Amino acid sequence: MLGFGNKPGRANFVNRYRVRAGIRSLSTSTSVLVLCGGAVAGAQPEADIMAGYARDERDYTGPMLIERESTTTWENIRNAIGLIEPYDTIKIVSDPLHAQKGRRYLWMLRPDLAARLVRGRDYRFGELILLKPVAAVVGLVGLRRARRSGPR
Repeated sequence: MLGFGNKPGRANFVNRYRVRAGIRSLSTSTSVLVLCGGAVAGAQPEADIMAGYARDERDYTGPMLIERESTTTWENIRNAIGLIEPYDTIKIVSDPLHAQKGRRYLWMLRPDLAARLVRGRDYRFGELILLKPVAAVVGLVGLRRARRSGPR
């Protein structure tokens, strides 16, 4: 699961959404939740903030792997490769367009792993209905930029 800039403390609105989407995307009791994100908007890594939210507010008790160094989506994917390599099925979860950007980066970095990608459950009809048009515009601009100039 890809993080979003978060000041230390409680998970922000975007990261809470992403954690909920990540948890609902788990398919079996042996699935592992992988959280990515470094300290972008403060001293505490986003991945730790999301892990706390998953455990404390969503009662998630399953296995979890945490990547605490990345500061960009490209780094999220690059740094998660060692964590996701052992698994037969990989889901990149975020908001739908950000997840698409992450999947594109995985195809660029490791096509062999990207061949194991399946869709997560990061889209739910009617969810965040007022936020999605704004997120779509921002996401499309980001995808266009990634196609033209490479990873960011």
